Amino acid sequence: MNNTKLAIVLPCYNEEEIMHDSAKQLTSLLDRMISDDIVNKESFIVFVNDGSNDRTWTIIKELSKSNQYIHGINLAKNVGHQNAIMAGMMTFKDDVDAIVTIDVDLQDDIECIPKMIKEMQAGNDIVYAVKTSRQADPILKRISAQMFYKLQTSMGIECIYNHADFRLMSRKALDILEKYHERNLYLRGLIPQIGLQSSTIEDHITKRKTGTSKYTFSKMIGLALDGITSFSVKPLYCIIYLGVLFILISLLLILYVLYVYLKNQTVAGWSSIMISIWMVGGFILISIGTACIYIGKIYNEVKQRPLYNIQEIV
Repeated sequence: MNNTKLAIVLPCYNEEEIMHDSAKQLTSLLDRMISDDIVNKESFIVFVNDGSNDRTWTIIKELSKSNQYIHGINLAKNVGHQNAIMAGMMTFKDDVDAIVTIDVDLQDDIECIPKMIKEMQAGNDIVYAVKTSRQADPILKRISAQMFYKLQTSMGIECIYNHADFRLMSRKALDILEKYHERNLYLRGLIPQIGLQSSTIEDHITKRKTGTSKYTFSKMIGLALDGITSFSVKPLYCIIYLGVLFILISLLLILYVLYVYLKNQTVAGWSSIMISIWMVGGFILISIGTACIYIGKIYNEVKQRPLYNIQEIV
């Protein structure tokens, strides 16, 4: 008999339209995995309500009463996707042998989960699901995601290309992850730093069945900024490169000023002064803004506030 006890953790934010369907699919999967002796019968599903303002938590409580596999965590307020995942993992990590995290819309292929278990049993403590195609995603999300992965690589951030947050982690990996105390969580960059043996499997995503994604473009931008500023100092070096560029521009402007002076056309210098003022002013603001992001990260880290507060567990 297989002794692997598995928890499937799903962060939820205003997902009342899809909760019942997701619970049904995952319940069917767990039944089959238990029957096939892939996981043991004590395995379960955890829905983490991330401060939803619809009926998401009410539905989770109803499902927990009618479905033996389902548990729920109700966070006291909305803390964001990454922190909600962390809340689910850290709350139940000591009760299981492994945890799989997946988005509640189940656009990811849940049939990857049995494969993940087999990869773990083969000696891998972390198993990443890698998207083979993003055709099911809206075109804006698809383009921005590809650009972001390439940007991460260019910034020297260690990450798994085309991997989001669908992954398996063993208890050993979870225990190590608990030692990281970052306030600005970016799990896609943090987990590869653990360094334990890992593997990847192919993930074929599908279109969302109902409702709309709650991961807006602004949230994706925020996640991208967290990923870059939490794991790379290259933006700081960009300020130095901009400084060198300013010097070169200044030299060109000096040549231009000398030229118009020799031609007795100094009145035209007003344009070059105005352009240079606006250009330099803009770059200075960018530089200050970049430095402020890092200062803000330090500010959040030193406060050591909790990532989340749990209001209720069912």
